[in-house]
Amino acid sequence: MAVDPRQLVAGFLTLSMFVMLGNMVKHDHFTPAGEELSLDATGVELNEMKVADSTEMTEINRAGVEFPEEAGEEIKPCWSKPSPYVQESNGFVTFSLTIGPEYHISQITDAVVIARYLGATLVLPEIRGNELGKRRKFEDMYDVDKFMMRLDGVVKVIHSLPDEVTAKKPAVIRVPNRVTEEFITETIEPIFQRNNYLRLATIFSSVSLKQKESSNKDLDSTACLAMFSGLELKPEFSAVSKQMLDRLKEISKKSDGMVLAIDMQTELLEKKICKTSGGVRRKGCYYPQEVVNFLKKVGFSANTTIYLTETWWHKSLNTLKEAFPNTYTKDDIMPADKKGEFLKSGDSYLARALDLKICSQSDVFIPAIPGLFYGHVTGKRIASGLTHIIVPAPVSSTSALASEFVSTYVSKKSHLAYSCYC
Repeated sequence: MAVDPRQLVAGFLTLSMFVMLGNMVKHDHFTPAGEELSLDATGVELNEMKVADSTEMTEINRAGVEFPEEAGEEIKPCWSKPSPYVQESNGFVTFSLTIGPEYHISQITDAVVIARYLGATLVLPEIRGNELGKRRKFEDMYDVDKFMMRLDGVVKVIHSLPDEVTAKKPAVIRVPNRVTEEFITETIEPIFQRNNYLRLATIFSSVSLKQKESSNKDLDSTACLAMFSGLELKPEFSAVSKQMLDRLKEISKKSDGMVLAIDMQTELLEKKICKTSGGVRRKGCYYPQEVVNFLKKVGFSANTTIYLTETWWHKSLNTLKEAFPNTYTKDDIMPADKKGEFLKSGDSYLARALDLKICSQSDVFIPAIPGLFYGHVTGKRIASGLTHIIVPAPVSSTSALASEFVSTYVSKKSHLAYSCYC
C-alpha cells in the first residue's frame, strides 16, 4: 500500500525516525554513487540519492513534499569588487554571444576575465542567432547600462572598435569554457603581445559548473562579478518574465501554493545531447511520462502548478496535463500582446531567456534534460538562496522523498556559486 508523503511529514520529524520507520517505507538508491546525471563528456553534475545526517527537513508550501530547509539568512557575496584597473588599455578583446542565453553567461564571464588579466578593452559583443546571418546588438536584448556600470573600473568596455582598429585582422583564439589563468598566460598572452586585437570563440567541451581550485583571487572575483551580476535582460523583457511568473503564482494560490518549473525540451530527446551514436538514451534525459512517474512518487499533488520550458503545447505533453492539470507552457501564460515578439518571431534566444528567469525564481526547479541551462539556473538560485532543486531519477518503489533527489550541486555544495556566495 502506497504511503501518502504528507503523512511522512508528520512521521519523519527527525532523521533517527527514518530508521524507526524503515520497515514501513523502503527507499532504494536509484542512481549508484559515482554515476553521472548526464553526458560523461559534458561533466554535468551527478546526483546521488543521499541526504546528510544533519540536514534539517521542512515542508514546502503545503504540498506534502519535503526538502532540506533553505538558508534563512540573506545570501551575501564572498567576494569584493576587484580593485580599479588604473593601467592604460593596451589592446582590444572582441567576441560574439551565441547558442543561447545560458551560453551567453559563460561567454561573457570568460571574455571579462581575459580582458581583465590582459588589461585590454572589452568591446560589447553582438548576438548571433542560430540562423546564418541573423544578428542583433547587445543592447537589443540585454541591459547595456547596468552591464557597463557593474564592470566600471574592472575592465574598460566600449560599444564598438575604433576605426583604425577595424581595418586590422584580429587574432582568433578558441577559448575553453571557464578559462584558467594558466591558459591565459601560456596561450592567450603570447598571442596578445604580438597582436593586441583578439577575437575570442568559447569552446564548450564541458558544461560542468563545479568549483575549481584557484589561487588568483582577483580573477575569481572578476568571474563572480561577471557571471552573477553581468547580464540582465532589458527591463521590458524582465517585466514579461515577471508577468508570467506572477500569473503562475496566482494560479498556484488556488491549489497548494507552489510553482514548479521543469526544464523539458522534448525535441532534444532524439538528438545528440540525449542519444549515443548507437541510439541509446543518455542518463539525465527524461520523457514526459517518466517525469510524471517521478513527481507522483516523490509526493507532488495533482494540484501543483507546473511551468514547462516548452514554447508550444504538443500531444507528447498530454500525459503531464492529465496527471497535473495546472501545467503550462510559455504560449499558455504569456500576455497575448507579447507572443509575436517572443514566440512567433523565430527568435529562440528571447524565449529561452524567459525560461532562465522563471526557472531561477520558481519555488522548485527540476531539470529533465542535462546541460548548461541546468548549471546556470542552479547558480542563480544558490545566489538567491533558492536551493529547492531536484533531479529526476527512475523510481521503482511506491514512494520516495524529494529530499533524496536534491541536486548534488546543492547537497555537496559543489557548484561554483558556493565560492561566490556564502
